[in-house]
Amino acid sequence: MATKVMISLPDEADYAVRIGAGVLDALGRNLRSFERFARAQDVLVITDSNVGPLYLARTRKALTAEGFKVREITVPAGEPSKSIDVAAEIWSAMAQLSLGRDCLVVALGGGVVGDLAGFVASTYMRGVPVVQVPTTLLSMVDSSVGGKTAVNLPEGKNLVGTFFQPSFVCADTSTLASLPEREWLCGCGEIAKSSVIDSDDFFFWLLEHAQELAKRDPVTTEEAIARCVVFKADIVARDKTETSGVRECLNYGHTLGHAIEACTGFGTFSHGACVAEGMRFAAKLACDFAEHNAESTTNANPDAVAEFAAAQADLLDALGLVPLAYEATPEALLSAMKHDKKARGGDLRFVLADDIATWRIRPIADDLVLSALTRAR
Repeated sequence: MATKVMISLPDEADYAVRIGAGVLDALGRNLRSFERFARAQDVLVITDSNVGPLYLARTRKALTAEGFKVREITVPAGEPSKSIDVAAEIWSAMAQLSLGRDCLVVALGGGVVGDLAGFVASTYMRGVPVVQVPTTLLSMVDSSVGGKTAVNLPEGKNLVGTFFQPSFVCADTSTLASLPEREWLCGCGEIAKSSVIDSDDFFFWLLEHAQELAKRDPVTTEEAIARCVVFKADIVARDKTETSGVRECLNYGHTLGHAIEACTGFGTFSHGACVAEGMRFAAKLACDFAEHNAESTTNANPDAVAEFAAAQADLLDALGLVPLAYEATPEALLSAMKHDKKARGGDLRFVLADDIATWRIRPIADDLVLSALTRAR
């Protein structure tokens, strides 16, 4: 039986996230059950060259069975498709197909397709509904929920985007059977991040079940996805557009993680692996500040912070997220981090955790970051 999680956000229509094996086959039926889609006709499915051959026919069948007229656009698989140029090509294609404001966009794929299709939907005719059908573990636990859409620029990742909530999320765990090991670990990185920020209950549950998740146990996987969705929904409900500071906790591990991606070339390492590396680095920074009270604003106990850092490292190791061997100088990483969205006035800001569910946003001077990066290598 599928798991259903309802997402309720201020000033937004509630939407459901369905999680389980086989839920894709009920996509059309589920959409017809919503009043706003009861008489909808035109659906544009956006997918990529990896996912399309695997799941596009199944998606088309589920939609046409309920009377939807389906059009399809397939983009090249990979991060380069998450660009303004590709978005513009899709906008033009939608216009040439005479798709109006009553059309529906279905994002079938991983995070790249979800971000790209969400961005296209949020901007075409000032916004048409989007349904997320994530097919990777990462997109199921993170990018398909919360309404962030984005494309990349040469200067950095996710620098152009919108906040635009999906109308429905269909997370069919049977699609994970085709996921390469690298992409499975990528999703595990985001699950680990969520557990650290969320609660003792989530963190120690994950630590206890890390081996089962690494082996793709279906029951453990579905519960991990559901826990991540509930966690993220709670954070987004408190800070829908990342203006109060609460939602910034979701960037834990991402400041260095995004810099590694930029310096080594997007796609060289998976996003989740880079986030895990960023989590290790953030833990080192938290230990540094705890050991030097003059630099700390929290009076965190150094032994407690070190104990947390060790527990986090144990979790990442158990999930198979070993430290990365990447080629990038501290200076290059610092420069890349300066383009991070969390930077303010040229100052770097890190999400630091002193313990499970205990985090803060901390501005850190360049020289301290360079020193920590040098020691980390």
